Amino acid sequence: MRLKKILYVVLGCIGAGLGALGAVLPLLPSFPFLLLAAFCFARSSERLNHWFTGTKLYKNNLESYVKGRGMTRKTKVKIMVTVTLLMSVGFIMMDQVPVGRIVLACVWVFHVFYFMLGVKTIPKREASGQS
Repeated sequence: MRLKKILYVVLGCIGAGLGALGAVLPLLPSFPFLLLAAFCFARSSERLNHWFTGTKLYKNNLESYVKGRGMTRKTKVKIMVTVTLLMSVGFIMMDQVPVGRIVLACVWVFHVFYFMLGVKTIPKREASGQS
């Protein structure tokens, strides 16, 4: 059991670190890494979870989504653009693998539909807790 908690702490720290980098680097998505960190910290330690959910990084990027309220338009667009750019690289590199391109295209279409229709768009002021 102790080894499992240590693994969650390590993965949570990696996720938080990559999420922090993704918040400032345009091609690295922060959202999935922050979700990983939130998941791992919640399972590893109450203290780490409390610390992480109190950080500005969590509050600005993840809090409204985790609470089920949705995401701001800016966050949704940032995620969709980043994923589109990264998947485009894979798509271009698979010029000899048509099945791979089809799979990537299907995943991309699902991703866009999910963020457009499945995730509620909230006003920026509501995301920051001012409503």
